[in-house]
Amino acid sequence: MNPKIKEFFKAQLSAFVGGLSDFGIYTFCYKVLSFSPAFSNVISGSLGAIVNFVINRYWSFNNTAAPLGQQLGKFVVVVAGSILLKSGGIYLLDDIWHLHPLVSKVIVEIIVSLGFNYTLQRFWVFKK
Repeated sequence: MNPKIKEFFKAQLSAFVGGLSDFGIYTFCYKVLSFSPAFSNVISGSLGAIVNFVINRYWSFNNTAAPLGQQLGKFVVVVAGSILLKSGGIYLLDDIWHLHPLVSKVIVEIIVSLGFNYTLQRFWVFKK
């Protein structure tokens, strides 16, 4: 298998694991703690990002040669942008268009994860 395709699939698996963590925490915050969907996303996105960073650094992109602080700083910028995009998207789909909050979360996750997160992580955060 082409190494770049393999790397893409590893990053998607990492995003999936981080996403499962994110989605579980999001559901808990929204359903159990009664937080708003957008605020639940801020919390869950932050915690899911930690899972995703560790997996990407050590496995998906296997780039431990770069200083941890440098990668982490870039990653935080990407996560902040991602959380803003996702929270805005969820707000639009849930509050404005009145889609179900969990459906809104899934739609926005797919769009932002593939179009924003992967691209910036591959070509900026974990660039070799």
